[in-house]
Amino acid sequence: TMAHSEALLVLENFIGGKFVPCSSYIDSYNPSTGDVYCRVPDSGKEEVELAVEAAKAAFPIWSSKSPLERSQILNKLADLIEHDLEEFAQAESKDQGKTVTFARTIDIPRAVYNFRFFASSILHHTTECSEMTAVGCVHYTLRTPVGVAGLISPWNLPLYLLTWKIAPAIACGNTVVAKPSEMTSVTAWMMSKLLEKAGKGCDDSLPFFPSGVPPGVVNVVFGMGSKAGEALVCHPDVPLISFTGSTLTAQRITEKSAPHCKRLSLELGGKNPAIIFNDADLSQCIPTTLRSSFANQGEICLCTSRIFVQRGIYNEFVKRFVAEAKKWKVGNPSDPTVSMGALISKEHLEKVRNYVKKAQAEGARVLCGEGVDSLVLPADNQKGYFMLPTVIAEVKDESKCMQEEIFGPVTCVAAFDTEDEVIERANRVKYGLAATVWSSNVGCVHRVARRLQSGLVWTNCWLVRDLNLPFGGMKASGIGREGAKDSYEFFTEVKTITIKH
Repeated sequence: TMAHSEALLVLENFIGGKFVPCSSYIDSYNPSTGDVYCRVPDSGKEEVELAVEAAKAAFPIWSSKSPLERSQILNKLADLIEHDLEEFAQAESKDQGKTVTFARTIDIPRAVYNFRFFASSILHHTTECSEMTAVGCVHYTLRTPVGVAGLISPWNLPLYLLTWKIAPAIACGNTVVAKPSEMTSVTAWMMSKLLEKAGKGCDDSLPFFPSGVPPGVVNVVFGMGSKAGEALVCHPDVPLISFTGSTLTAQRITEKSAPHCKRLSLELGGKNPAIIFNDADLSQCIPTTLRSSFANQGEICLCTSRIFVQRGIYNEFVKRFVAEAKKWKVGNPSDPTVSMGALISKEHLEKVRNYVKKAQAEGARVLCGEGVDSLVLPADNQKGYFMLPTVIAEVKDESKCMQEEIFGPVTCVAAFDTEDEVIERANRVKYGLAATVWSSNVGCVHRVARRLQSGLVWTNCWLVRDLNLPFGGMKASGIGREGAKDSYEFFTEVKTITIKH
């Protein structure tokens, strides 16, 4: 129906400070209703080419600004997003399926903080110097921006993870071509509108600080990974790619970028264990492990999907954990009493459900959730992609459910006896992103944390982040680290200069 399609939101690429229409579009769905509500540009080589040209043209001006000037501009951008926080939160929820509460308290505040954090950290980096008096030489290092950064972000935390890349890239003086997920492009487009607004006041002939991001510094190209993403990865004038997403896509990025010797930062999946010892404080452990398993529908790379519980408390843990999981309300994401919204797509929901079916076929027991409890949804959400928090027991360590990243509200519980045994089992997957350890024995905590093959280990807590410190994974969970120092090193080239006097 013509009348219906007119009401759809139609996004445009943001290139060189202007919105540019595209020749073809992709449908984007509202996961909580199953309806198409947005049309996203289906960009390819031509659009990426234009964006890279714009980014290259803006690079000399932007990279020659002082860190202080860039810092002030980043802070201004943070203010603009914060001013529209509620609008962003509503849009993120509608586009991604997460609850409005989660978007309002986690996603958008963190996007704002990403800009503020790098606006501050860029002012505090120093370079190194060493002296060789015997030969009369002084050596020092310089760090300079790399050039055009290609940034590819996923659909689970759309603005949160996009700004986690854009902020350090532009803080360091690079210009950017960003490609958000085609499934969740709305908040990136809204941010582009703020960039356009801020860029209007940009006149470099004026002696005082410009008020915004100059045109071409941040370009946003929407579309599929296989078209727009690939064009960006293969572009000879994009020396650096930062990607968050699946290990499979990362392999392709690595292959495609190899001929150009690109610098890569890859933040990939996880199969994150929680290790709960007999002396764990269950009053803290149970609510936190529920969050670490099911927050954002389990669609966070840091979510817990394997829970190892020491035999002494196994039965009590399982009983209490399942009872609490059953209290989680699933439904309309804008309902403030709801704990969990919709999964991203019909295909993804099917994939997650199939993991549960596989486990059942292997003889595992589904303790609650999918196929066991009935999901009651409001009338408007009957066609949405919803699923209950699901807990599975008696799953073998070799099972796909214990080996592969499910990326949904599914977690597996298993009993263990000894510290050595659980470390060996926790490490027996290809991933190594995050782990949580629950114990009140400080010696045990240090020993276990040291031996886990994991880029992040949280003890008696989950997802407490200091952006100063390195973030990233081992093994198939990725390459590189991000954080104040780490992002600065990734987004700059270092040069050693030697002067003989």
